[in-house]
Amino acid sequence: MPNDPVASIRTLALVGHGASGKTTLAESLMFQTGAITSRGSVEKGNTVCDFDALEKECAHSLNAAVVNFFHQGQHIYLIDTPGYPDFSGQAISALAAVDTAVVVINAQAGIELATRRMMKAAAARGLCRMIVVNRIDADHLDLPGLLADIQETFGKECLPINLPAHGRKDVVDCFFNPDGDADFSSVREAHTALIDQVVEVDEELMAVYLEQGEELSPEQLHAPFEKALREGHLVPVCFTAAKNGTGVAELLDVIAKLAPNPAEGNAPPFLKGEGADSHEFHAEPDAGKHVLAHVFKVIIDPYVGKMGVFRVHQGTIRRDAQLFIGDGKRPFKAGHLYLLQGKEYVETDALLPGDIGAVAKVEEIEFDAVLHDSHDEDHIHLRPLEFPKPMHGLAVETRRKGDEQRLFEILHKLEMEDPTFQVERHPSTNETVIRGLGELHLRAKLDKMAQVYKLEVDTRPPRIPYRETISSNAEGHYRHKKQSGGAGQFGEVFLRIEVLPRGAGYEFVDAVKGGTIPGIFMPAVEKGVQQALDSGVIAGYPVQDIRVVVYDGKHHPVDSKEVAFVAAGRKAVIEAVKAARPILLEPIVNIEIVCPESSIGDLAGDLSGKRGHVTGTQPRSSGTTAISGEVPLAELNDYQSRLRSLTSGQGAYSLEFSRYAAVPPAVQLVLMSQFKAEEEEE
Repeated sequence: MPNDPVASIRTLALVGHGASGKTTLAESLMFQTGAITSRGSVEKGNTVCDFDALEKECAHSLNAAVVNFFHQGQHIYLIDTPGYPDFSGQAISALAAVDTAVVVINAQAGIELATRRMMKAAAARGLCRMIVVNRIDADHLDLPGLLADIQETFGKECLPINLPAHGRKDVVDCFFNPDGDADFSSVREAHTALIDQVVEVDEELMAVYLEQGEELSPEQLHAPFEKALREGHLVPVCFTAAKNGTGVAELLDVIAKLAPNPAEGNAPPFLKGEGADSHEFHAEPDAGKHVLAHVFKVIIDPYVGKMGVFRVHQGTIRRDAQLFIGDGKRPFKAGHLYLLQGKEYVETDALLPGDIGAVAKVEEIEFDAVLHDSHDEDHIHLRPLEFPKPMHGLAVETRRKGDEQRLFEILHKLEMEDPTFQVERHPSTNETVIRGLGELHLRAKLDKMAQVYKLEVDTRPPRIPYRETISSNAEGHYRHKKQSGGAGQFGEVFLRIEVLPRGAGYEFVDAVKGGTIPGIFMPAVEKGVQQALDSGVIAGYPVQDIRVVVYDGKHHPVDSKEVAFVAAGRKAVIEAVKAARPILLEPIVNIEIVCPESSIGDLAGDLSGKRGHVTGTQPRSSGTTAISGEVPLAELNDYQSRLRSLTSGQGAYSLEFSRYAAVPPAVQLVLMSQFKAEEEEE
């Protein structure tokens, strides 16, 4: 396959809510360009992008899939992403690899939860955005109303670049060749609105347009069009019916002619250096410069092994190139480079800026890593993406004894593949807890463990991830002294703890003067402090939002040892926390429930009974209503069954972490009593 010049590359991610038809649209785009000879269907389980056995079984996407094809001399990379909120980690990850986010909206369902989230995430990432209204061949549609909803929700900059025509069996162009009639609105008016919006970013062109009244050609408008996309000043809206191909050819033309290439999109937000010393660094899509590539996806393939999927942002990666991972000092050899076509890996000789490729069998590679070819390069990394916090949890244990080590190995692989899947080990409860974005998310992981890795596990609800914190500043002191025959143990620590703002985490400060605690022992003090805070003080949950300042202590020239200062640090901070009016915090989550309108009253009352409240309702064009609210996570155990009962099986919900808040005093007393009883039993 010949290498493409950078200017002819297009990178796009199909994002949006589940059932909007993204996978079917990807299939139609590939079929239209000749990349595949027949169009598969999600229902039959024979699409290029939904190739995983679990995806075929579920009949919806679980993972982001990369495909590529050619149109009008342009090499187009397309990432098809899952739409259901439980799998949004895969969709958000794809945003780091593309120049354009194509937000697909189901014409029947209208603007849904993931539609809003992905529009917001793409804008925050500085991506060019397009909207595709899909399934325009469905019955009982109000497309003018939907377009008005899009403009009301996302802004007047959302303008149609084509419109449905001939009873929604075709679309008519509003930009390149604005002649013809549309099913609604006016092609000429849509064309004028587009031109007016585009010329606003180019003062010289605006002067020509307004003062001389000249008709502007698409060629004159190309550069300002790209600028308007980059600045979010224009969000083109296209109409398609992917299943029968309506509007697909026209969408391809828009992508080929107007979507930005790697040199025209906004530069990715790289940072050079660490922490406060880091500064922005802009990669240049120049094939001749040194290599910078970003790993946005990791695949653990049973046959190929560990595979890193990356976007090249700068330089050229050639087969057998020596590459470094992040700030690692040992290079690896890219023995084989691949282009991805769903589950197929197609070998290639080189990858240019904008290309999306993969490298296999590199164990050190991990999600969000930056690959480069400069041994002396400062640590360059991409500004981290913001992922939703995984709040749904299940405690898991193997059914067969002796499989525990294998369980941890499999969970580690699943964790490497998914940035919104987390594994926690709680020594105090002897629980292994997996956390994800919802019940569907965790069910998919359990199914994969059973089907792919042949490991059966039992599950149960985990302990709620409460946290401890303090309400006031306090001091603590402990002297650890132990003498038994030979060499003794001695270490003494004075410290104070201070309240930090909610969500600030933990800080450790060494403020010792005069060497009363030698520097060699300070890591031991911090280790002891960390042990105590991780294990909890009043109820067995980690302590957060606290600053620990060690300001004095004593040592012995012979008997002072690391173990003594670990013990002294741990006991001193426990004493301080107990004196600082400790409180328990519980996770509060934002909940969105989609339900029939008739169920609103019952659900609002149910949330109120769970110490929650409704913050808003939003009617949907599909005849349902979205209820937004806040509720403590502890109150949502087995909520799916409760929701099914209240909505006759027609409700669905999603959660998103909001904040930690103090638990009611009665709940705190119960949790403290349980912890005390467990300690006494041990």
